[in-house]
Amino acid sequence: MHRRQLAQLDPKISVSILFVVGMFMSIMDGTIVNVALPTLQRQLNAPGTSIDAVVIGYLVSLAVVIPVSGWLGDRWGTKRVFLIALAIFTLASALCGAAQNLPMLVGFRILQGIGGGALTPVGTTILYRTFPPAQRVQVSRILIIPTVLAPATGPVLGGWLVDQFSWHWVFYVNVPIGIAACLFGIFTLPEHREEKAGRFDMQGFLLGGLGLAFLMYALSEGPSIGWTSWVIIGSAVVGLLMLCAFVVVERRAQEPMIDLSLLSDRLFRSSNLISIFASAGFLGVLFIAPLFLQNGQGASALTSGLTTFPEAVGVVLSTQIVARLYSSVGPRRLMAFGLAGVAIMMACLSLLQRDTSLWFMRALMFLIGAGMAYVFLPIQITAFATISSTATGRASAFYSAQRQVGSALGVAILSSVLGIVGPTYLSANGSVQPNLVAYHAAFLTAALLSLIGAGIALLGISDRDAAVTMQQRARKSSTGNLPESASSAEASS
Repeated sequence: MHRRQLAQLDPKISVSILFVVGMFMSIMDGTIVNVALPTLQRQLNAPGTSIDAVVIGYLVSLAVVIPVSGWLGDRWGTKRVFLIALAIFTLASALCGAAQNLPMLVGFRILQGIGGGALTPVGTTILYRTFPPAQRVQVSRILIIPTVLAPATGPVLGGWLVDQFSWHWVFYVNVPIGIAACLFGIFTLPEHREEKAGRFDMQGFLLGGLGLAFLMYALSEGPSIGWTSWVIIGSAVVGLLMLCAFVVVERRAQEPMIDLSLLSDRLFRSSNLISIFASAGFLGVLFIAPLFLQNGQGASALTSGLTTFPEAVGVVLSTQIVARLYSSVGPRRLMAFGLAGVAIMMACLSLLQRDTSLWFMRALMFLIGAGMAYVFLPIQITAFATISSTATGRASAFYSAQRQVGSALGVAILSSVLGIVGPTYLSANGSVQPNLVAYHAAFLTAALLSLIGAGIALLGISDRDAAVTMQQRARKSSTGNLPESASSAEASS
């Protein structure tokens, strides 16, 4: 495709492509490295649990950048910030692959997190400024793909790359994709900046970014180091105190980095709460299930990845049904009953034994994914339904931050349940055996988290508030091929 043809490409197409690519790379990078950690530890001669820094460094730097990403996009332009973030992420991926020792790799992973931290919130901002509320149901069928496929694809692709090539390719795989996406975005991505982005909120950045980083560290390392460790307790306390101070400072600031008044919007507030519990339960299961398969049933890493992968297929297929039901049923009942169904399937995971057929688990994972589609698509639409175009940048930064916390919270809670009950026990003959009761307890805990999300959806979501996103595409407006409701929404924004 020539440069002139790229420049004339419909912005909705180019934004969709770049959003999917950027979000997929950022999310997948959080899981693809996990399967390479044992190999990295051996080849880089990393002592003890020091190899965990490869994962923690990425998560912490990701958390620091997310709060400031909304302001950066408003101030410097969403196109410029997104492409710079994508370039940093791509360059850091190449540097990670070329790293010769552990300190180098951790440093480059931190740089990679800085780029990845801005990709999702700024990409979301571009997305919701490009598509009016009435069109988001249709586009969400495609845009939900990276959210679902990336976490499931990461372990499978990572295991294959490590087995067939080397751990270096776990990082190199991002480079050609990132370069192509950058070049495509330069010629096709529309630019947008807010005239009144405000001054940089240094206090908000330090308190919000560092507070979130300390909390993410505590949640990520607590299960392995121990919740009674002074390092974890100190990190959690410091993080929570800084976030409390962040709330006080931001409520008083004339130009806050994250506008906490957005939480006065009932639909936005409830959507974020549901997202926290839904993400905690779902991603917690994606973390525990491979451990159960490998430790409890003796499956290989690749087999465990292929056994959990059907959840992604379930989401993709079910999304097509949810998109058709959304306008007539409404987000409230879709999310509430979807999460209730997911909770039942997660509870059924507690029935698994050492000799249970893998196909039974694959069926449950498929149904969990199918049920989560009733949450992912509506919540992606309703969260920003009543948010103005001006506030979208900072709203997307807040939304991305809570998703990171929700994901880490789910892994931390389920890992703690696993540790408290005890993942192993000594048999009568003195051999160490997996304690399946611990895994069952973890699955039941995930089911409880999903039920809490269902209750919030039932009590906190109003279909009337989300009415603008439920309008049918019945007529074409006089201004073009957009539906009348979409045209009016664009005009008002």
